[in-house]
Amino acid sequence: MVCPDPPVLRPDPRVVRVTPDRLDDYYPAAVAMFTEEVGVDPCAGDGGAGYRARVAELVAAGRAFAIFDGRTVVFKAEVGALSTAVALIQGVWVDPRWRGRGIGSAATAAVVRTVQRWGRLPSLYVNSHNLAARAAYDRVGFHRTGTFASILF
Repeated sequence: MVCPDPPVLRPDPRVVRVTPDRLDDYYPAAVAMFTEEVGVDPCAGDGGAGYRARVAELVAAGRAFAIFDGRTVVFKAEVGALSTAVALIQGVWVDPRWRGRGIGSAATAAVVRTVQRWGRLPSLYVNSHNLAARAAYDRVGFHRTGTFASILF
């Protein structure tokens, strides 16, 4: 999916770039998102050292975004892959206690706007069975451009 035009929704002004001093607050949400989305615990095997290093890398690069409620992450997303023309938004997640309030759409719109200010085309992919996420991305202004399959082994 891509969003070449300004977001349809008003971007949530609470979305901030995650700073390295907030990594300890942000990391549990990243683990929860990965486990929920992929169905695999990213801490398995090496105790999470590799995954934490990747999350820390994105934070240090200014490519991790969140809404915080105190030390709790309400919303999170990262820009994982970044080329001179396109940015891949990944790891979009809303704390289950906050779902159903439109937070994900408006917060994603804020990330989209940031990516557009960087001069990149916001893109993302979403599982076909994730109807809630697909509807949220439609509300932001994303539209489908293709289909592909990921195979985890």
